[in-house]
Amino acid sequence: MNKSDSERVKRVIESMGFRPTESEEDANLLGILACSVRQKSIDKVYGKIHKWNKRKDRESLITFISGCVLPKDREQFLKTFDIIFTMNELPQFPEMIAQYGVVSPAALRMANPQPAMESEPEISIDLAQLARNKQQVSARDIQLSIDKERVQIDNFWDIKPDYTSDFEAFVPIQNGCDKFCTFCAVPYTRGREVSRSSDEILQEVKSLVDRGFKSITLLGQNVNSYGLDKKGEEISFAQLLRNIGEYGNESGKTFWVYFTSPHPRDMGDEVIDVIAAYPCLAKQIHLPLQSGDDKVLIRMNRKHDVRKYRHIVEYIREKIPQATLFTDIIVGFTGETEEQFQNTVKAMEEFKYNMAYVAVYSPRPGATSARWDDDVPIQVKKERLHALSDVFAQSSRAYNEALVDQIVPVLITGKDKKTGYLTGYTEGKINIRVYHQSQDLIGQIVPVKVTTALDFSLAGELAEYSVEQSSPELIHS
Repeated sequence: MNKSDSERVKRVIESMGFRPTESEEDANLLGILACSVRQKSIDKVYGKIHKWNKRKDRESLITFISGCVLPKDREQFLKTFDIIFTMNELPQFPEMIAQYGVVSPAALRMANPQPAMESEPEISIDLAQLARNKQQVSARDIQLSIDKERVQIDNFWDIKPDYTSDFEAFVPIQNGCDKFCTFCAVPYTRGREVSRSSDEILQEVKSLVDRGFKSITLLGQNVNSYGLDKKGEEISFAQLLRNIGEYGNESGKTFWVYFTSPHPRDMGDEVIDVIAAYPCLAKQIHLPLQSGDDKVLIRMNRKHDVRKYRHIVEYIREKIPQATLFTDIIVGFTGETEEQFQNTVKAMEEFKYNMAYVAVYSPRPGATSARWDDDVPIQVKKERLHALSDVFAQSSRAYNEALVDQIVPVLITGKDKKTGYLTGYTEGKINIRVYHQSQDLIGQIVPVKVTTALDFSLAGELAEYSVEQSSPELIHS
């Protein structure tokens, strides 16, 4: 989400006439897209702004911050940054710059027109029109505050992103969350759930496919609640995936569509059925567990239990046996006993994840659990973190070892750190190092023979192929 936001922020900044620089020291407009979900991320922000503010003693510099920022963090940042705004307010950023007394390069060019250089990229965006778009609040909406939020995020989505890759793209489909997990800051940084127009989503996806993009990720804080805020007006998440799948079949092109993150509460069988039915819908599912103990899940306000979660996993294994399964887990949540932690260990052993993002619990200001005693010692949290990592490594390696000597499709994403190798990932998002030196393969999906399995990654060599003739159907083993 942070990467996706940055592509729209970059577009707006460049529309004002600013141009990026490789060196932070050369910049006179510096900004951060923050994430208040983790304290470590916020600590990095304070370190960066302290360094920037020292530069103000000797040069002209404007700083800004946006992204996911909690109210408490926002109060502190107001004292240290020149400009702070939410992502919803991005269309108004040029006006904020002007009000701060900064004349943008674009404004200067308007005052003193000069012939454009042939090499200068044409970047234009009608910010005034964006600000006017969708200003009429529908009478069917219930709460004025939610209506205003929807209008603002629609204006944000109207900004065309400046994609940072020629073959990987992030497409936001939904913003905010209504689940209010007790440990989570997202509802306080992103607001209530708002779904983007399915017509706009499909248009963006089709455009990316037609331009040759190979990996497209649908983004949201709770993607499978898509459309629930517009019942009767919008399609469901399953139908959205189906429509994308149909276009994938029509296009005849090879590409993979991912999504993140879903919530087990809203993960119905229909979504899994649709993924199984269409080749372009990647066979990789991220399904956050957070804890393997029902009592901890109740304290987390997750609104699902292990039995429901097990049904989802069993259905995935039945309908999409080749699918990889990713998850999120928190260790050391308030009140977590050793017995409850062992239930999480058992769940990890049972579900055999390919990737698990395990985090040590830390209270976030504004979240409900921040008012509770953080009563699990940090040393215990670290021990539980390492214990889960060991269990997860075993299941991940077992899956990877089963791929040895098989030929699998791989998206090559760049040069590897090791000389003579490229790097990429399988359809199931397993990282792989490929013995090959030609950078011409970057951005292509190619068949790779797996030669080595590690705990969390693979290694392999390029199989003989023709770019025009290769297809996932032919190179899956």
